[in-house]
Amino acid sequence: MARISNRQSMIKTKPKNKVWYVAFYIRLSREDKRGKDESESITNQRLILTDFLEQQNDCDEYVYVNEYVDDGVSGTTDEERESFQRLLADIRKGKVNCVIVKNLARSFRNHGDQSYYLGDWFPRNNVRFISLYQQSVDTYKDPQNAGNIAVPVQGVLNEEHARGTSESVRRTFDAKREKGLHIGSFAPYGYIKDPRNKNTLIIDEEAAENVKNIFVWFLGGMSKNAIIRKLNENGILCPSAYKKSKGLKYQNPHTAGGSPLWSAVSVGDILRNRVYIGDMVQGRYRTKSYKIHIQERVPEDEWFIVENTHDSIISRKDFENVQTLLMKDTRTAPGKNKLYLFSGFLRCGDCGKGMSRSKAGNNVYYYCRTYKNQSKTACTKHTIKHKELEQSVLQSIKKMVYIAIEFSGITARIHAAPSQQKQSVRLQELLKSKEKELARITYYKRSIYQDWKDGEITHKDYSEMREEYEQQTEAMNRIIHNLQEEKEKLKNGVNTESPFSTAFLKHGNISKLTREVLIELVEQITVYESGNIKIKFKFSNEYRRIAEYIRENNDANVLYSSSG
Repeated sequence: MARISNRQSMIKTKPKNKVWYVAFYIRLSREDKRGKDESESITNQRLILTDFLEQQNDCDEYVYVNEYVDDGVSGTTDEERESFQRLLADIRKGKVNCVIVKNLARSFRNHGDQSYYLGDWFPRNNVRFISLYQQSVDTYKDPQNAGNIAVPVQGVLNEEHARGTSESVRRTFDAKREKGLHIGSFAPYGYIKDPRNKNTLIIDEEAAENVKNIFVWFLGGMSKNAIIRKLNENGILCPSAYKKSKGLKYQNPHTAGGSPLWSAVSVGDILRNRVYIGDMVQGRYRTKSYKIHIQERVPEDEWFIVENTHDSIISRKDFENVQTLLMKDTRTAPGKNKLYLFSGFLRCGDCGKGMSRSKAGNNVYYYCRTYKNQSKTACTKHTIKHKELEQSVLQSIKKMVYIAIEFSGITARIHAAPSQQKQSVRLQELLKSKEKELARITYYKRSIYQDWKDGEITHKDYSEMREEYEQQTEAMNRIIHNLQEEKEKLKNGVNTESPFSTAFLKHGNISKLTREVLIELVEQITVYESGNIKIKFKFSNEYRRIAEYIRENNDANVLYSSSG
């Protein structure tokens, strides 16, 4: 039996022939690790390779150099295997000239890599490669076998196994994503994994407080840069540093001066992440393939989004307002932390670009940005004084509040009117009548088939009658569908606490225009050269629906009340 040592002791059995500086390469794949497959464990591979080396008794000298272990790493690419790369570097330095593995799959799950290293790289660097199981290989003792067709076939099988396993894992993960189960290695900042169910998120109160502050500050008019400075100056750990402080092995992708800090990326990700309103959003990135482990962004319409899977930290209303603000141009002036009142809301009525703010004495004006910064021939000034703009917007909001009050009163009267109830009864009776008629047509349609079979009518008569009944059935189904829609519409009516009414009625006593009010009620303000403005309010679709509902129902109710 051969005696193994670390370079100092050599095997002395028969006259020296060749000296082999041996390296063990051991790899445990992600799948092996996930499944805790003991047969492929690091310890098991090490024992097999050691036992093989101790059994060598062929006049050659074997010097054990080191083992190179990639734990939990895919074998489909050599670039991501750190220890494999270290092994190649030691071969280049002349430290290793013999590599022993348990089987080809431990070294390669990529047929192209296997062909390259066995047929080119290892021979050029005078390396003996030994694989013990599945398709055994020893490029020194049996070079012909190493070129046997069975070796590349085994490589193809190994690659196919890797592809199949990757596809199976992806399908499993997708099934969990569709159910709203969290499958990430780490919970999003503000949450932790439920100790009782690792696929469920629960709120981490300490981090959640910082998430709440970020949203409150942003909605309050603070710029993202000001938020970043405040967090860093107050010594609040950024998400990556916070996770590491809790003992998680989390790699920090953003560093500043060697220390992880809050950045535009980390704050922006929090402000855009639907996880904070209780929705699970997953599948935003994917690897290109089982062989190319490069992350690529997935189109939003392919994300896995499941609503209300866990407790929310931020209300949906606040989140929606933040998304609206993020789409606006809300840059702050140098040295300023707070956004101006109309930042991001103003647009030129002609070129559509934003408006620039300018101060002259005690007055503040807004100008078309194209005219001011790019070309005076491309657009005109569109100038408007801040005080006039503020007053006009305030008055328009007051008018919308008045309309909301009027709408609420009218819709309440419509709902209480006897004609509304009478119309509901009429629709219900008509619907029952049409459903009975459809049942009668269906009965006749079935009867003529039996009449044809019994020879009472000809096939031609049967075909003509069947076509007529099918047309009647189709027409009756359309009528029933329309009646059901009308009934549902009458049943739902217009809620007196609709989003439109709720939003404006809460500002019934408004006397001052604030940025919070603008964020809640206004979509955009367009400024025209004449000095006129056009305000696009939020809930405009809801406003039109209520107005249409009133037009359709109010006149009929008034007439009914008068005749009564």
